[in-house]
This record gives sequence, structure tokens and C-alpha cells, in this order.
Amino acid sequence: MGKDHGGDWAGFQQAHGKLPLDFSASVSPLGTPESVRRAVCAALEQAERYPDPACRALRKAIGEKEGLPAEYVLCGNGAADLIYRAVLARKPRRALVTAPTFSEYEAALSAAGCRVFYYPLDRDAGFRLDDGILDAVDGMDMVFLCQPNNPTGVSVPMPLLGRVLDRCRGSGALLVLDECFADLTDEPAALTMTGALDGGGVLILKSFTKLYAMAGIRLGYCLSADGELLAAMDAAGPPWSVSGPAQAAGLAALGDTAYAGRVRELIQDQRPRLKAALEGLGLFVVPGEANYLLFQCLVDLTEPLAGQGILLRNCGGFRGLDRTWYRAAVRTAADNERLVDAIMEALSK
Repeated sequence: MGKDHGGDWAGFQQAHGKLPLDFSASVSPLGTPESVRRAVCAALEQAERYPDPACRALRKAIGEKEGLPAEYVLCGNGAADLIYRAVLARKPRRALVTAPTFSEYEAALSAAGCRVFYYPLDRDAGFRLDDGILDAVDGMDMVFLCQPNNPTGVSVPMPLLGRVLDRCRGSGALLVLDECFADLTDEPAALTMTGALDGGGVLILKSFTKLYAMAGIRLGYCLSADGELLAAMDAAGPPWSVSGPAQAAGLAALGDTAYAGRVRELIQDQRPRLKAALEGLGLFVVPGEANYLLFQCLVDLTEPLAGQGILLRNCGGFRGLDRTWYRAAVRTAADNERLVDAIMEALSK
């Protein structure tokens, strides 16, 4: 059992007898902050208590960070939990997603019996969204966009995103904007739509998973000015979805601004270097803006790299891509060099 996502270190360990150097999961290469580790350990002292079901302290801290009222914040067991809650709360009949994009949008919609429509992103156009999306919005109940997109790493130009939101508002559709990777771009503030929340019609998803390397802790949140929507989302799943240690981890992460700065600096330095190195091997690389790069290789890389202890994400499971596409996380200089050397060896054979 399982879904086709990156970060399956357990499956790799079972198959190869060791843990991988994991390029399949696009999380901070600096590891979980020490402040977060300490907070999780300290929270275990109260493990006998139920966690705060309303995440009061965490929502207040998130609101302060985002410059929004705490009432605009709903926390969940990772962003994936909130995707399913949003679909269950909205009960859409027709929804629009791009192709390729994060598979859980389609999975959540399909599980709820919604008819899913796809707006294809063109390789020759750099997988960049265009104005054609505007007409595709008409007749939809929900529209999912990822900013920047996963797995391409390409962002939606903000003027176009504003037009999409206007079209959604005019047609009554809810725009679900996934900003989970925005904090790992060079200018996060330039890609967020939090300033548009008060106008309604938009739900923003965010996560602690990527920036703070907290994938195993499971913590995400969403932002909306629609209190009825957030209440319906809260009611659409079980209570206590965010554990006490996860809430403590989130509070600690929000306070560790120095760590976040170091991660962004590393990604900003290493992303163009890794892109150039992959292109130097003759590979087509999408100029991504986050902490991962999508590239195409006509030679199978999965097993050759696994033999060298490296886990790479094959993107054949993404709608609109085939098994010649791979996504590589941007890691440290030493890790990235090891990846490039391994690919070079695979190509030479």
C-alpha cells in the first residue's frame, strides 16, 4: 500500500538494506532545527494531556507571522489533511487542476466524487501557466493552483494569478492556492496572495514540512477570511488532528527566523549551480524557483542511482509527465555533487 510521493525512505531501506541520500523529498537540507527538536522533546512531558483542539497559541503565532487575525488560521495534520478537509467542506461537483501538479488535489477531489478537469502545462512554454486558464475557470466550483508549482518549480505570474482570482470570484469558484513551497523561493513575499484574503474566494495552504524539515511531525495550516469555510473544514475531519508535540514544534519553528534565512541562502546559492551541472550533462532542466529541479533524462536513472545509495523522484506518476522526467531536491554542495557524479556514471553506461 502507499501513494506515489517522494520521501519513501522506508521502502528504499527495505529494498536496499540501507537509508538513502534522499533527493526525492524537497525539504530543507539542513535538517530539523535544533530548537524544534528541543520543543518536541519538552512537549512529551505532557503527553498524557489531549492537545489543544483549537491550536490557540499556534494560530495566534501564525497570525502574527502572516500579519493576519488568528481567526483566519486553521491548522491541520500537514497541508494534505487540509486539502481533503477543504474538498469535503466545499463539496464541489466540478474542479480544475493543472497537469502536472501535486497529485493530492486530484486524489481528494476524486475521493469526494467530484469531476476533475485538467489544464495542461506545455513543456515548450516552460510549464508556465497562461491566460487560457481564465476561460477554463468558468463553470468550476474549485480551482487548485500551486505557487510555485510542484513538480515544475515554476510560479504563476502574480498579475495572472490576480486575474484568476477575479475570475473565480466572479463565477463563484473557490481558488485553493498552495503556497507550501513559496517560503523556499528567493522572494517569498513576492509570491503570496495573503493580501487578497479579505476579498474572499481564496484559501491559501502553507506547511512547516518543507522549510523546517518537519515532514515526520505533520503540521500545516491554511488561511482564509471565510470563517464559515474554516469552520466547515474543521468539522470535516476528526478532532485533535494536530498533536501536542506538533503544536510545540510549530511555535519553535516560527521563532527560529535565523534558521529560515540560512535555508533560503543555501537554496539560492545551490539551485543555479545544480541546474548548470545537470545541463552540463546534456539534460533538459526546467528553471525552477523553489528547492527542487525538474529535469528530463532519456536514460533510466532510478535503479542506477539506487545502487549508489541515492533516492531520486521519478515523475512518471504525475499527470502530464512520463518516466523520462525526474525531480531532484536541492541539497548541500557536497550532496549535489554526489548526485551529479552518480548521474554522470549512469549516463556513461
